[in-house]
Amino acid sequence: MFALFMQKIGVRGVLFDNVTFDEAAAAVCDYLDRPAAERGSLAVYTPGSELVQMCVENPELLPLINSAGLVIPDGAGVVMASRILGTPLKQKVAGIDLAYNAVEHMGAAGKRLFLLGARPGVAQLAGERMAARYPGLVICGARDGYFEKSGPKSDAVVAEINAASPDAVFVCFNQPAQERWIRDNLPALPPALYMALGGVIDNMAGTGNKRAPKVFIKLNLEWFYRLMKEPRRIKRMMKLPKFIFGTVWARLFGEKTPHA
Repeated sequence: MFALFMQKIGVRGVLFDNVTFDEAAAAVCDYLDRPAAERGSLAVYTPGSELVQMCVENPELLPLINSAGLVIPDGAGVVMASRILGTPLKQKVAGIDLAYNAVEHMGAAGKRLFLLGARPGVAQLAGERMAARYPGLVICGARDGYFEKSGPKSDAVVAEINAASPDAVFVCFNQPAQERWIRDNLPALPPALYMALGGVIDNMAGTGNKRAPKVFIKLNLEWFYRLMKEPRRIKRMMKLPKFIFGTVWARLFGEKTPHA
């Protein structure tokens, strides 16, 4: 497994790379520029508060999330928690921004991208849009995420990726299914960048919800914008205050948090 950085900061058991966006982006681009035979594989996971809270409630997920070569804090809540714990991370690093930065670099360098996830037809549409937006980018594969994540159907997807010889694969399932699929199949996959990116393929295709306006992002209120657009997310959003409260508790009394 290729690793980019040495300094890790623990937030409720999840080990994040303490990097700025520019540092993470430069490192990913440097990785992509290396010959495939020399670079090995690089898994990039993008936990936000919700996934970290999942790990708090189910510590068996920690080895999975911490197995990645690059773990970035994709959420203001994670950065806030790191400050509460007295070990501040440099800044939030949004996975979607890191993905678009990588795609732009790949287009300029003529690299090959495989899109895996979303509903039938969406990955193909995303590939067409990205190829038009970034001339030089080669979409070497695009398929939906509607397959059994283990067994013969998953093995067929692995074979398809091997045949495509990608430089990068964007894996967009739910968390933690996407991270688990990358980890479990990495030994059988070709050397490449594997990014777990949730709804990014939908965003690239223009079929998903639009990102929050820049003012919401700047004020770390992207979560509030999503809640206004999708009130049904309220149950999921409640994990954020639960996560922050639990972090305060952990700082004051230790990690035996009343999270049940």
